[in-house]
Formats: sequence, C-alpha cells, structure tokens
Amino acid sequence: MDKIARTTQDIGRRLRAARIGAGLTLASVARQASVSEGFLSKLERGQAAASIANLIQLADVLGLGLHELFPSDSAPAKTRVAVHRAGAGDLQEVAATGYRWRHLGGGAPLDRMEVFHLVFPRSKGMATTVSHPGQEHCYVLSGEVLFHVGDSQYRLKAGDGILIDSQQPHRAENAGRGQAQMLMTVARSADASADVPDWWRLSATTTKEET
Repeated sequence: MDKIARTTQDIGRRLRAARIGAGLTLASVARQASVSEGFLSKLERGQAAASIANLIQLADVLGLGLHELFPSDSAPAKTRVAVHRAGAGDLQEVAATGYRWRHLGGGAPLDRMEVFHLVFPRSKGMATTVSHPGQEHCYVLSGEVLFHVGDSQYRLKAGDGILIDSQQPHRAENAGRGQAQMLMTVARSADASADVPDWWRLSATTTKEET
C-alpha cells in the first residue's frame, strides 16, 4: 500500500471514529456536510479521496480541527515553530477533479492560519464553490489560474496573488496549457475569540457537490 492510500485510509478511520463518537449517523453527517451518503461511506472506508473543501465541511460538522484528520505524532494546541522541508509530505490527489494538495503547516486549535500547496493538472480545477469565515491568500507559483470570486473572475499568472474574504463563494481552475501550482494560506476570522468558534467549526457553503 502506498503512502497516499495509507493516508486516505487514516483519514477515513478518523472520520468514522469522530462520527461514531459523536453519536451521528452517516446520513446526518452527509446531509450537514452537503455530500452524498455513499461518498461519505466510501471516505470512511478509505475508498475515496476528499478535497480540502469536503474535509473542511466534514471537520466542521464533527467539531474537529482540519489537522485532526491527518496522522500526527503530536497535536500541539498552537504551532510554535514548524519547518517544512522540500519533498516532505505527500500530495493528496482528489480523484474527482484531478488536482492535488499538500498540507504545509498550521491548523492547530490555537493557530490562526493553515498553508497548503495546490497542484492543478492541465484543464483541472475545483468543481466545488465554497465559502467560510476568514480570509485566503493564493500565490501562483507556476502556470495560470482562473479564480471565481462571487460574480467576478480573476486570471492570474506566476508571481500574481489574490487575497479574498473567503465568506464570498469562490473556487479556482487551471486556465493555462500546462500544470499550475499555487501556495494557499487560509486564515480564520480576525475577531475569533473564546466565544467565537474557529472557522473550520463553522458551516462551509457548497453549491455543487464534489464526489
């Protein structure tokens, strides 16, 4: 079994354990996360891969931080120092879209941000439009990426970046002839406090299901 398959199974086991621990049914979690019951069942059995958008929604419903779905030797409350070495960490492939992503850091309960490396093969992108509290900054490393934010579109090339209020519906797609890569930083709402849940515990809105 390769690393991607093992990680997919690990995520599935964590989702199932969290769901059962919370006393929730497959149907209930699937409905609240805006995914199909069949898709969630496959996720839990490690037979399907999920996008970041799907995982954010599922973590929200289950009251988890996104980082809690990934294997880790330790889970600190707040990241003090995190060094990411070149080539470290597996790229997770989303079968439905073909794009891949790697978690670079952040996401502990008291962290204000998470960082991801996204890779879009030719003519691929997010089929899901999402929205959630906080902000996102995306910096294009290579290729061209078309961002859909609300009713507007922004075509970015390598070296370009975009900062958005992520409560606006948004998605991205490869707009070039070759592979595109970008660095994405997701930050929770600046006014978050002990009385305000972290952004990953709030509802994310999906207008098109990704399975």
